[in-house]
Amino acid sequence: MRCAVNVPNFGDFADPRTVADLARRAEEAGWDGLFVWDHVVFEKKTRVDIADPWILLTAAALATARIRLGAMLTPVARRRVSTLARQVTTLDRLSGGRVVFAAGLGAPLEDEFGSFGEPTDPRTVAARLDEGLTALDLLWSGETVSFHGEHVTVEEVAFRPTPVRGRRVPVWIGGNWPNRAPMRRAARWDGAFPMLGGVEQAAPPKPAVVREVRAFLDACRSEAGAASPETGFDLAVCGATPAGPAEAGELLAPLAEAGATWWQETMPWDDRLTSADAMRRRAEQGPPRLG
Repeated sequence: MRCAVNVPNFGDFADPRTVADLARRAEEAGWDGLFVWDHVVFEKKTRVDIADPWILLTAAALATARIRLGAMLTPVARRRVSTLARQVTTLDRLSGGRVVFAAGLGAPLEDEFGSFGEPTDPRTVAARLDEGLTALDLLWSGETVSFHGEHVTVEEVAFRPTPVRGRRVPVWIGGNWPNRAPMRRAARWDGAFPMLGGVEQAAPPKPAVVREVRAFLDACRSEAGAASPETGFDLAVCGATPAGPAEAGELLAPLAEAGATWWQETMPWDDRLTSADAMRRRAEQGPPRLG
């Protein structure tokens, strides 16, 4: 199991220098990744400072050499795929192929979409997400491609350069479990990041739930004729662990056994969520140690 730190793109983390410093400290302490949220207003009533996630990740890439980087999660439906494809590829090449691209519907829809005249109907947003993912996959191939959907159009375009590792960066899909539709979507790509309850409290998921999600994903992949469950499909889960690496490892070992491949360290949704000091202290204590 790989371990990452996961922070919002607001509060203290709206400063790219703060995120770069956290990324450097996390890498030095042995973590495997740093992921930031992707919001434009979050909840409007909060009125917090917010930064563009791709600028934050650029700062993190320049401060590190090893850890994986990505936004958790990007609402593709409120992005222009041409711009998004360029941003992700540019960051991937800057970082030497360390980007993970995670996508989802986005929330809250009224605040993040409706505030700017975008559709807020979940079915419409889901359709735009699926078309956007298809278009991104085509553009990242580097070939001359066309795509004609109801919401997204690409007409004989070749996007160069390509991502470092080949046809595309790894694509993960997020969603709220037990909703099945997001996980069916995830099974068509490279990984899943399900919200398994207790997110606001940063409570680690129960192993039985992780096992249930993994079984569902594997079944969907088998039905779709995807590669075997043992090859190259990630399942990321999140929460907070104790500061002691060994004690944290004991907590996560059952989750790894249940099929999780990534752990994302988060903070509860209180004053610690937006505090750089809180996450900095946790990062410096090191990631959970399994085995």
